[in-house]
Amino acid sequence: MLYWLLVPLKNYLFFFNVFHYITVRTALAGITALLVTLILGPWLIKLLYRYQIGEEIRPDGPKRHLEKKGTPSMGGILIISSTLFTTLLWGNLGNIYIWIAMFTMFSFGVLGFWDDYLKIKKKVSSGLIIRRKLFIQIIISAIIGLILVYLGFKGEFNLHLTFPFFKKWIPYLGLVYLPWIIFILVGSSNAVNLADGLDGLAIGLTLISTSAFTALTYVAGHALWSQYLNIARVPLAAELTVFTGAMAGACLGFLWYNCHPAQIFMGDVGALSLGGTIGVIAIMIKQEFLLFMVAGVFILEALSVLLQVSYFKLTGGKRIFKMAPLHHHFELIGWSEEKIVVRFWILSIIFALFSLTTLKLR
Repeated sequence: MLYWLLVPLKNYLFFFNVFHYITVRTALAGITALLVTLILGPWLIKLLYRYQIGEEIRPDGPKRHLEKKGTPSMGGILIISSTLFTTLLWGNLGNIYIWIAMFTMFSFGVLGFWDDYLKIKKKVSSGLIIRRKLFIQIIISAIIGLILVYLGFKGEFNLHLTFPFFKKWIPYLGLVYLPWIIFILVGSSNAVNLADGLDGLAIGLTLISTSAFTALTYVAGHALWSQYLNIARVPLAAELTVFTGAMAGACLGFLWYNCHPAQIFMGDVGALSLGGTIGVIAIMIKQEFLLFMVAGVFILEALSVLLQVSYFKLTGGKRIFKMAPLHHHFELIGWSEEKIVVRFWILSIIFALFSLTTLKLR
């Protein structure tokens, strides 16, 4: 909104031309989202306490988690609200990619809210039935995928698949892009959800991934940088930098209250929303395979669950890890919660930096 209000004023005062620049609005979006989250955080925590919206702890999990019972949950509402409000404030709302990103964040957030509501208020320990949740995730992802494929046929989205390290192998998928989009969105939303088990872990990992994608969206939308690095240029993706900047600011603000000992948890409303949003950004800037590197720790967490369940069924009850997801395994071998979180953050930074270095290795 402010973009449309302030940029035209450059005709009267040259200073207002700075709001035309994506870098300026990205910085302002990050700062605004950070401040909104920090200011509204205490209010939301008190509100959740008042309505007894607290975390339910699994009895089969690590015993030291039992002390977290009752900590306000569904804090993802704060992340989503801050990101969307700030994007509406500083983004160019004439850009269709901005609306797709916001729709993804909101729709997955609604699904997560429903799941949290069943678990916390209706006392349904498992929340939504897994098959039902997965089905709804597929439906949401299919809607987003159909929009992108439609834009692809209009020439506003690239239906070619790009691979890291390969310059010329960019196969055209057409309608086959749809199942690929569904796979990415469902997988990324669930991967973040699985990592949300320790104070500050998932939000810190999301902050690192989002920061990396802020750089990637800017490069993908920049004519000179995308040509220099030989990556697919996506002109409409440049405006996504403002959205990712807002998302990073909201994550940083939420970490203030979510770091150990956490005053609030994001819940499924935050985890599913953030995961799906990271996935759709990777798709829109044509860096789906780079997502596997940027979000490397999320992938490891998801793989640990997949391996554990598969091995358990194949061997009739044997386990690879003491408990899955992976962070619980390290808890049970004696690592402190703070050590696990910080070391996973460090590993995530390494993955993110490595992903950025691959841009020139093509």
